[in-house]
Amino acid sequence: MNREVREVEYTVHELAKLAGVTSRTLRYYDEIGLLKPARWSEAGYRLYGPREVDLLQQILFYRELGVDLETIKQIVHSPSFDELEALREHRQQLLEKRRHLDALIASVEKTIAAKEGGITMSDKEKFAAFKEQLIEENERKYGEEIRRKYGDEQVDRSNDRLRKMTKEQFDEAERLSQDVLEALKEAMQDGDPAGETAQRAADLHRQWLAFWWDHYSKKAHAGLARLYVEDERFQAYYDQVHPGAAEFFKEAILIYTGMKDR
Repeated sequence: MNREVREVEYTVHELAKLAGVTSRTLRYYDEIGLLKPARWSEAGYRLYGPREVDLLQQILFYRELGVDLETIKQIVHSPSFDELEALREHRQQLLEKRRHLDALIASVEKTIAAKEGGITMSDKEKFAAFKEQLIEENERKYGEEIRRKYGDEQVDRSNDRLRKMTKEQFDEAERLSQDVLEALKEAMQDGDPAGETAQRAADLHRQWLAFWWDHYSKKAHAGLARLYVEDERFQAYYDQVHPGAAEFFKEAILIYTGMKDR
């Protein structure tokens, strides 16, 4: 005898308990249009079905990976959203995250052992785990755009250069990064992207790139400058110097590379 199988439905409190979040979180997700209930009961309670449970799982996966709510909303509600493909991507990113965490844990354990007198830990070993963490963070923030623009091979080579970088080299790259921002701030006061200060900022940027690229090209430098205004995250980084700094810096680099009119 066939029996009709009724889909399980959850109230806000039940789903919150199941997912390990607060009821307030689910209500907020409803308010911003991220996770709407399947329906409302006659008594006025939100009710969530299997589709909403699966969607909440996706949302929590993205949150675990550090994706902001607005971006998650755009992703999961896109007509082209593929749940199975998203799960595969989550799995890959979580495996990467686990590898980096394992490396950090191993580094901490070695440090503890070294402090206790059990082993000797080289400076290279101390630094390695933090470089892996930086690679993971950069991949999460910018990996998709950079790989699309420059290809997997170039990005992988850049990551490998970071892995091989000494602490002195890394510190020098960090110093150059700050020098670029200081020069850009000064150049913004002059207001001329072709001026001496702006061109010095572009040259400092080229020196900084030498730590990450195994081969410099003016075309690639100009392409990166254009990306600084095309991607809002890069734009925000430079606009912290002054509103419009990313656009100004792009113009300065295009002039520096001779690519402005191409």
